[in-house]
Amino acid sequence: MKADFYSTLGVAKGASDAELKSAYRKMAMKYHPDRNPGDEAAEHKFKEINEAYEALKDPQKRAAYDRFGHAAFENGGMGGAQGFGGGGFADIFEEFFGDMMGGGRRRSGGRDRGADLRYNMEITLEEAFTGKTAEVRVPASMTCEECSGSGARAGTQPTTCSMCSGTGRVRATQGFFSIERACPQCQGRGQTIEDPCPKCSGQGRVVEERSLSVNIPAGIDDGTRIRLAGEGEAGLRGGPSGDLYIFLSVKPHEFFQRDGSDLYCKVPISMTTAALGGAFEVTTLDGTQTRVKVTEGTQNGRQFRLKGKGMPVLRQASMGDLYIQVAVETPQNLTKRQRELLEEFEELSSKENSPQSSGFFSRMKDFFESFGERS
Repeated sequence: MKADFYSTLGVAKGASDAELKSAYRKMAMKYHPDRNPGDEAAEHKFKEINEAYEALKDPQKRAAYDRFGHAAFENGGMGGAQGFGGGGFADIFEEFFGDMMGGGRRRSGGRDRGADLRYNMEITLEEAFTGKTAEVRVPASMTCEECSGSGARAGTQPTTCSMCSGTGRVRATQGFFSIERACPQCQGRGQTIEDPCPKCSGQGRVVEERSLSVNIPAGIDDGTRIRLAGEGEAGLRGGPSGDLYIFLSVKPHEFFQRDGSDLYCKVPISMTTAALGGAFEVTTLDGTQTRVKVTEGTQNGRQFRLKGKGMPVLRQASMGDLYIQVAVETPQNLTKRQRELLEEFEELSSKENSPQSSGFFSRMKDFFESFGERS
């Protein structure tokens, strides 16, 4: 009686595809005939493992097996699962180890994609506010115009590689192993160039500097990356071009600090303005003057919010806010009369004039007195 496929691979019936693949790989390596020369039992076991995995790796075959068992594959239902020719173990081995042996398949006549490029651009906060169209000059590989990217001299064409017959891959077989790798004669391209283009030396591309226009939208943030598809290096011998990535950085501003779509600005005001109240004007990033009213008794560090005066929100019609933080400036270089007036004010001051400072020292005194009593 034929063994259960799941038992053959040593997995549960509900095993995932990854678990099936891992189990098959371990079992196949263990019982492979090359590792067990002359061992007929190992060779038989290896064939059972191969047959089981061929059935279970395919969702439709697995569903049929789960429902009908081995009867699902009688009368040729499996179709070559026990052989090692086309569609057999050689292809399964390539599936597992192809990346280790030089990567996946290359299409006939396959061409290498060009490299991606990076361009660092620094803009001002004002430019981030309004947006701009910038011109950048980028040195990069471009498709050779003389040979139209083919790499062959004008009037000639690349020829089909004689070693791989244009597939770009060659296969070496040893025992039960069949390993596919890139063709060494054409480097996997499937074509060779007998008469290379003199301008690009057969590469199909030349290095030139070009000018590109980059649209920077209003509200762009520091560290944003803009992708220009197909503007990177040209591919070898007519291959697709890579992409160009513009990495933006915003210069620090002398007056404004940014947090997302909000702006922050610290404005010094006199002690008398803070005490008596008043007003001042600030210039926002859009160039307009905005009046900020200071209420009587304003404390150092207080913030005033100017709604809608911040940065544009990227690709939206809304705006962030501008927060003005006042820094109360202590008078310096006093004249004799100014000092006399301040001393007189100090004599007339009460706790109500400076509630925070007087309250703070009172609380500190009470705390340490109670602390001494506890100890």
